[in-house]
Amino acid sequence: MPTYTYKCQQCGMQFESFQSMMDPPLQNCPSCHGELQRLITGGSGLIFKGSGFYITDYSKKSNNGNKSEKKSESKPKETKKD
Repeated sequence: MPTYTYKCQQCGMQFESFQSMMDPPLQNCPSCHGELQRLITGGSGLIFKGSGFYITDYSKKSNNGNKSEKKSESKPKETKKD
């Protein structure tokens, strides 16, 4: 849910409101009940929380065990029939 910034046209009070995008804009100032104007702001940057956002989180795991298994597997030799 986005945070909207409002400014009162009467007293100049500026505040932020955490609202759903579906909610109608606020109309009245909480302090003087004057008319509000919703301001356009740049917002904040994205904040990534948790694991999985850094290159080190996706480092390749060592597959030493798999390599040795592949080496031990061999195709049977075909013999020539005369």
